[in-house]
Parts: sequence; C-alpha cells; structure tokens
Amino acid sequence: MRPPTIACDESGSEGANLIGANTAVFAHAAVRLEPAAAAECVARLRELIGSPALEYKANHLLRAKNRAALEWLLTEPLADTASVLLVDKALFLAGKIVDLLADQTPYPDCLRRRPDARARNLYEAGPRVHGSRPWTEFLRSFTGLLRTSNRRLPATTPAEFFAQTDVLGEWVSARPHLTALREQLLADPGLASPIDPLLPALADTIAFWRPEKVIHDEQPSLTPARLAQLLDPVPQWEFVDSKSEPRVQIADFLAGVARRLAEETLPGGGDAELVKLLRPYVLPASVWMGEPAA
Repeated sequence: MRPPTIACDESGSEGANLIGANTAVFAHAAVRLEPAAAAECVARLRELIGSPALEYKANHLLRAKNRAALEWLLTEPLADTASVLLVDKALFLAGKIVDLLADQTPYPDCLRRRPDARARNLYEAGPRVHGSRPWTEFLRSFTGLLRTSNRRLPATTPAEFFAQTDVLGEWVSARPHLTALREQLLADPGLASPIDPLLPALADTIAFWRPEKVIHDEQPSLTPARLAQLLDPVPQWEFVDSKSEPRVQIADFLAGVARRLAEETLPGGGDAELVKLLRPYVLPASVWMGEPAA
C-alpha cells in the first residue's frame, strides 16, 4: 500500500515572469515513497554518480557520463510512485490570453482553466501572423499588466497594453474586464496570480494523487490563503528544506530532469529515448506540446 504522503518540488518557477525568463518550461514533480526508500534511492544515486558534491541536483544526472544513473532513476525506483506536470510557459500564456481577453473569464475561475484548441492555435499562429518580436513584446506586456510585483521588471499600464490595437483586434473590448482584474490583484497581493503556473500545477498534482499530506520544498508563494483558493479541502501541509528530506530531493531530481528534457523538445530536438522513459510520469493535465525529433 502506498503511503498517504506525497513530497513535491518544482523546477523553472519564476512566478509571473513567463516571457524572456531563464526557463521556457515549468515542471512540478511529486513522489509517493516511504522515507527509507527515498533515502536508499538518494544513496544509490550518489554511488552511481560518484561526485563529491554535498548536494546533488538534476544537472548531475543530466551529464552524459551519468546517463546510466538517470535511466536507472526513471525505470526502477520511481515506477508507479511519481508524477511530473509540465508547463510550456508560452502555451500556458496563450491559454490565459484566451481566458482573459477572448472569454473574459472571471477571477478565480480563470486560475484552473487549461489551454484549449484556440490557445494552441494562437501559440502557433501568433508569431507567424504578427512577427516573432512584436508577438513576444505583446506577451511581455500582457504579463506586465497582470504582474502584482514589479520589483525587477517594469509594469504595463492598461493604456499601454490596449494601445496595441494591431495585435488586439476585437480583444480590445476586454479592457474593462482586464483593468478590473488588474485592480483586484493590486488591491490584494495575497491573491494567486492567474499567470503563475505553480498553483494550478500543484492543484492538478494533488487531484491526481489525493494525498492526506503534502511535503513541499520551501516556497513562499504557497501561502495558506492561496492554497485555499484552489484546494478543497487543503491537505495537511509541511514545508521542508530539500537538503534534509530525501523524498523532496527525489522530487527535485525528477522536476529538474523533466524540465530540461521538455525544453530540449521545444525547438524540435530532444533525446527520444529519455523522453520515452519520462513519458509515463507526465500528468495528462500538462500544458506541453513538445515532442522529440524523430
């Protein structure tokens, strides 16, 4: 019988910074292992990799010389006990454009909606129709309009955003809706951002496993109020330092490996053999169209 606890970690989380960020894919992983089994798995990886590093990360597993260790992780200890949710950030953002500009979906309903066929068409057609650079700037301004924290990146005002009439077209009618949503988010910074993939990914992970308890790597954005917005009921919760919890270390390995493998598929590349090993862990709710080249 599997334990009632899942341990989680993420890779590529940059909040609402989705365009021009350091990562193109966000990954959220969960493992359902007993503590002793997780500790044994970490010890075995240290033995296989042989690095003197005090803390192992996904980049150790992704080195060519450690491929056997990575293949072992993805075939033996994690089988039927782990999951990963992948989010192509540009596709996720295309879905939010459909939600908030085309459908004018109210908050908080927009938090859990997944990209539909219209979003996937927009994801592919946007750069082609408008040009790669103008489309990227449009996406950047959309995130700037809805970002509630602008310590590092500039904000976008409604006037600036809706001046892009050549891209907006009939979406310009969404100005009152989007302006009201922006004001709502700015008035209450404790609200979950509709353009941060972490919370919906977490909600989908919990819906899949239905755990009694969640152990998660320390993540300041996962406040009790935000968890309550998406989870009903909220399971027992514990934040830990991944260095002291082997179950979270395993989730960290899986999230980091999955993110890198998924990112490599976006330009049409990728390692077909490793992606095939990863596939059984990828949740159906993932927002990811990438596949490795044949």
